[in-house]
Amino acid sequence: MNKFVITFVILNMITLCLVAQSRTEISNSLFKSLSNDGHVVGASAGYWVNGQTLWESSIGYANQKDKKGFNVDTKVRIASIAKSMTAVAVMQLVEQGQIDLDLPIDTYISDFIQKGKTKITTKHILSHTSGINAYKNKKEAENTINYETLKDAYDVFKDRKLRFEPGTEYFYTSYGYVVLGMLIENVSGLSYESYMKTYIWDKAGMTHTGVEKFNEKPEHSSELYHKQKQFKLIEAIPNNLSNRVPGGGLYSTASDILRFGNALLNYDLIREDTLALMLQHHSLEKVNNGYGLGFYLYGKQPNESTIYGHGGAQTGSSTQLFVIPSLKTVVVVLSNTSGAGEHVSAVAGKLIDISQEQD
Repeated sequence: MNKFVITFVILNMITLCLVAQSRTEISNSLFKSLSNDGHVVGASAGYWVNGQTLWESSIGYANQKDKKGFNVDTKVRIASIAKSMTAVAVMQLVEQGQIDLDLPIDTYISDFIQKGKTKITTKHILSHTSGINAYKNKKEAENTINYETLKDAYDVFKDRKLRFEPGTEYFYTSYGYVVLGMLIENVSGLSYESYMKTYIWDKAGMTHTGVEKFNEKPEHSSELYHKQKQFKLIEAIPNNLSNRVPGGGLYSTASDILRFGNALLNYDLIREDTLALMLQHHSLEKVNNGYGLGFYLYGKQPNESTIYGHGGAQTGSSTQLFVIPSLKTVVVVLSNTSGAGEHVSAVAGKLIDISQEQD
């Protein structure tokens, strides 16, 4: 190898290092603004491109009082990102021929009460077009009752009137996903938690994800915080998530959520045609909410599936997952602070562009 070639290789390597450093610095600066500007107490984030981790970072505190730092392995509530995992689990059973999306869901759940002229199907619930209502009041949203089973949680709302005739409107609700959890249990013969661990989390290499259980604090987990309108960060009063587990009762880490997104890109969990079905708009164009089957569709019409994923907001948590298939990119931001969703999502969106900086 002559001196010119050696010099070129060395200069090229230096350039690559400088660009990578610049991208890391830009990512870190943007991410730190979440805590520097008083939006969150602690958070973790990262992006993967072509199956490789290009950047991961953490900021702030997992326990502000004790000055315990938040790191990339800190476990936090992922809120409604859980819905995407539950939806993928349902679609695995669809692939196996155990569930028909268009059959009435009481075909599989004998305890399910049909109240409309149109029978509620699995597809209705996946797309939030079933008419099933949301929490009745703040007391239900900030639940303190422990429900031992999903059936117990379903009993809370099973007799309530539908908001509308199934299939005619869109209304977002975590209660519908409780029914999907029951569906998974009835069809698979496993508990929801066991099914998810075996066929979603283990398959995707997610070793720090699980079901939150009230008064059982997972190791390396964060405290809960809330951002008030006056930009004051306070400790949040813990609520019991057992009334919504499949729709928002899980904990995880940024690294694990990145693995989930990457498993979707690689079709490790479901087939390509199955994912394509999930990323179709549910056809209620007049609503224009951009939701498929368990995923928000963030792209502009008519190419809404160019970016998909899910955001989440609940007590002590603001989260965002973006998956961009054309760029083979996954971006995630998780925080331990509720009331910060707008800022968390904005940072995640900007990280998409930063992740694509050329080496």
